[in-house]
Amino acid sequence: MNINEKLATIQTKFKSKKSRFNSFGKYYFRSAEDILEATKPYLLELGVSVIINEELISTDPMPILKTTASISDGETAIHAAALVGVDLNQKGMQTPQQFGSASSYGKKYALGNLFLIDDTQDSDAVNDHGKGAISSTQDPAFAKAKDYVSKGGDINAIKKKYTLTPEVEKQLITL
Repeated sequence: MNINEKLATIQTKFKSKKSRFNSFGKYYFRSAEDILEATKPYLLELGVSVIINEELISTDPMPILKTTASISDGETAIHAAALVGVDLNQKGMQTPQQFGSASSYGKKYALGNLFLIDDTQDSDAVNDHGKGAISSTQDPAFAKAKDYVSKGGDINAIKKKYTLTPEVEKQLITL
């Protein structure tokens, strides 16, 4: 088997549960460690290794990490990358935590790119990051938002708390 066939074998047989729970966002997710653990049975079986490298590729206007996941059979390698910005304004985190968070995220997505992990239903595709949603003018939260805006409140404050559909936002702006 060549490296392409070995990678295709992993890509088609790969299974990794979303075993981690984010209590803030209320969703399950898989981490880079979960992905690596799920690939281990294939390493000896197929005679391949997986390596992750990180590189700081930019610092202005923010640090950007390039994470590259590689699979190699000792002769040939296939690489997949992910780029992640480091949010140095992330509240509640010290700088090492900000870089660590970006690093973890980059590893997860580089591995996901390499192994073709479909995360369309993963937390990052559906997560509203703790925000509620106002999806229609019939939503009880819409009445509160409408009252707030009609009394001079700023719609941006509402957008920090809620995810608004374009229809709902348009209704609130026209008040």
